[in-house]
Amino acid sequence: MAVYKVKVATGDILEAGTNNSISITLVGSHGESRQTTISDSFLPGMEKDLTVRCDQDLGPIVLIRLHKKRIFLEDAWFCKDVRVTIPDGTLYRFPCHQWLEGVTTVEIREGSAKKLVDDKLEILKEHRRRELKARQEAYQWKSYAEGWPHCLNVDSVLELDSNIQFSCVRAINFNGVLIFQQANHLLSGFLLRHTSWKSLDEMRSIFSRTQGKEIGGCFVCPPPPS
Repeated sequence: MAVYKVKVATGDILEAGTNNSISITLVGSHGESRQTTISDSFLPGMEKDLTVRCDQDLGPIVLIRLHKKRIFLEDAWFCKDVRVTIPDGTLYRFPCHQWLEGVTTVEIREGSAKKLVDDKLEILKEHRRRELKARQEAYQWKSYAEGWPHCLNVDSVLELDSNIQFSCVRAINFNGVLIFQQANHLLSGFLLRHTSWKSLDEMRSIFSRTQGKEIGGCFVCPPPPS
């Protein structure tokens, strides 16, 4: 019997935990394990350990499947990563960093960077094809107006998959950065300034106070101008 040690980490962001049932299947080059329940309760930032026992050696672990099932109510879960230690002590890492919603199964590849030509197993080739198709369907473009750059083919950010949407935590941070920058500019005299700059050094002293902030998001175009 082959024994595998598995560690599953939940993200430490807001509402990352879940009370839904989470289970896992290990997929190796020589076979796959039975679906094994991890837990019915996760808290943000929590790591859970489990043991998966198989009748035969699965070989190198190339994929894992995470299965999410509702208990009573839907409760999304944000998985940070999964680490699998095989019987010979080799550690395999599976970075996830995504939300699982509803009744779903998500396949995650082992974290080593691989090119298409490196995929020798058919299961990895098929996984790459499905992933490419899903991305092509998720990221479609539309024309905002003639001569303008293209934008996402949705009318609202809420139509996007939760992993593409601007998360609640990032939105709060985004607004916080804007408020901070506006207050900083106001206090420094930038917004109410009625005279010309005296020198480049004076300009540097203003803008150096607001450097080092990085903000990002997802752009969805408003209705085109009539």
